[in-house]
Amino acid sequence: MTPLSFEQLYQDEWAELEMLLDRAIGRKTGQSSLLSFEPVSGARVAALYRRACEHLALARSRSYPAYMVDRLERLTASAHQLIYQRREFGLDRLKQLACADFPRAVRAHKRYVAVAAATFLLPTVIIGVLVYRRPELILSVVSSDTAASFQEMYSPTAASIGRTRSASTDWMMFGIYIRNNISVAFQCFAGGLFGGLGSLFFLAYNGVFSGALAGYLTERGLSSTFFSFVVTHSAFELTAAVLSGAAGLRIGHALLAPGRFTRRHALVLATRDTAVIIYGVVGMLLVAAAIEAFWSSASWLPHAVKYGVAAACWVSVLGYLTLQGRRAS
Repeated sequence: MTPLSFEQLYQDEWAELEMLLDRAIGRKTGQSSLLSFEPVSGARVAALYRRACEHLALARSRSYPAYMVDRLERLTASAHQLIYQRREFGLDRLKQLACADFPRAVRAHKRYVAVAAATFLLPTVIIGVLVYRRPELILSVVSSDTAASFQEMYSPTAASIGRTRSASTDWMMFGIYIRNNISVAFQCFAGGLFGGLGSLFFLAYNGVFSGALAGYLTERGLSSTFFSFVVTHSAFELTAAVLSGAAGLRIGHALLAPGRFTRRHALVLATRDTAVIIYGVVGMLLVAAAIEAFWSSASWLPHAVKYGVAAACWVSVLGYLTLQGRRAS
């Protein structure tokens, strides 16, 4: 059956379902038929919904035009929303997102996550070792003034570790951390619009910066102060950056290899797939900023306590992304 014949055969059913959905949820259809004053039959909506689901499956399996698949997807989604009364907002939706949707979406994109993690970690380790052996290489990454400011920030004598001169309180640093974290995550994600190359670049760049900073401060004898500062919040911050890059790579892949869809439609589908990951990333970055501002910066806390909490955070984050929501899936 050709796509045109398929559409002509079932067009009336789709139009009827659209009309019933419009009436049921109170939208104006612009039609003056007497049928618009009759109550909506739930049984009829359910029957048409089941038929539309069958039509959607057939359209996908037969690679029918994207506009037809898109129409059926919108139609079945609206009918499902009406029939099952699913709430898209509120505490129940946030609970569903945190307990199942976010970790399941991460596992569904595990290949992109693996590539993003490698792109970030390899430069971190390589540049870290090089700068540790040859500290002058730090000037290839940051200026001498910036390097000196980092030494001051992570000095054991600092009143609050990691605080910049422009911030006088932990609350100000909390705002700065949120801005910086969101900026990095956005770059890693939005870079996917350049065929994924932008995401790879920003992941590698942040890996180079992190490795250079770690290698330089370690060589200067500030490793205990630096690592005790970053080890806890990095469980959330670095993981969120990698996941943002993975979402960007998914976007880039859709643009480079759209398959049977147009590039525009493939981009829309990829954005829908990764939206849940971005929601989760924002939550992780908020947690990371709070830990960094109020816990990591506390110089009075023993390093052993920070490392113990950090180990618990890393195990929790990795276990959450690996195991949470498997029963729901």
